[in-house]
Amino acid sequence: MRAVVFDFFGTLTDPAAERERLGTFAVTAAALGVPVDRFRTAMVESFGRRTVGAYGGTRETLLAMARSGGVEPDEARLTAAVEAHRVGAERVRRPRPEALRIMDELRGHGYVLGLISDCSSELCEAWASTPYAGRIAAAVFSWQEGYRKPDPRLYATVSERLGVPAAECWFVGDGGSREHDGARRAGMRPVLVTNAAYPDAGDLRSDPDTFRPDDRIDDLSGLPALLGCPGSFAQRSG
Repeated sequence: MRAVVFDFFGTLTDPAAERERLGTFAVTAAALGVPVDRFRTAMVESFGRRTVGAYGGTRETLLAMARSGGVEPDEARLTAAVEAHRVGAERVRRPRPEALRIMDELRGHGYVLGLISDCSSELCEAWASTPYAGRIAAAVFSWQEGYRKPDPRLYATVSERLGVPAAECWFVGDGGSREHDGARRAGMRPVLVTNAAYPDAGDLRSDPDTFRPDDRIDDLSGLPALLGCPGSFAQRSG
């Protein structure tokens, strides 16, 4: 096994941050001048289309959401809303406490790291400035590719960009979007992050997996030992 491919939201990001998403929507709605309930409904109902780039970038997407709520924002309002939305998106994608350390540890053990994320435009537009970008050798985003997990093309794309056959890749995720079943079908070895310390986190995942991998960890701290990295806590105590 030579590569580790991660899911993003709820896996590398702080699962607790997901609870803040609706609050960030309220700030964006206020900037747009759209009633909060209409904006939230529009965002939730458009998730599948937003994550395959159906509306374009963040500015175009927010304009479409405002119009669906019966509002035609002027340019100043739209610009303010884009800025507010990007600030909110940054809050929601903050790393889970152990994520960056574990990523660095895996790289130190020779693993190349990849990413597959069902995401909308905000993550793609900001990716280069995030603390994840320098650690991930190949990032594959549904918004750019035009299809979502568990589409096999996403797994094939990350494998190709990493230069590592799927059979030599672990896939690590919290179980949304039927991602583990997709990984298994693609030939990768799936690992479930149960997020045991965040018992409500699973409620926030869309289209959850029915396939449950045998390999499971409660958080990313358990990943090096599961992968058999020399010097991990489990290796030392064993």
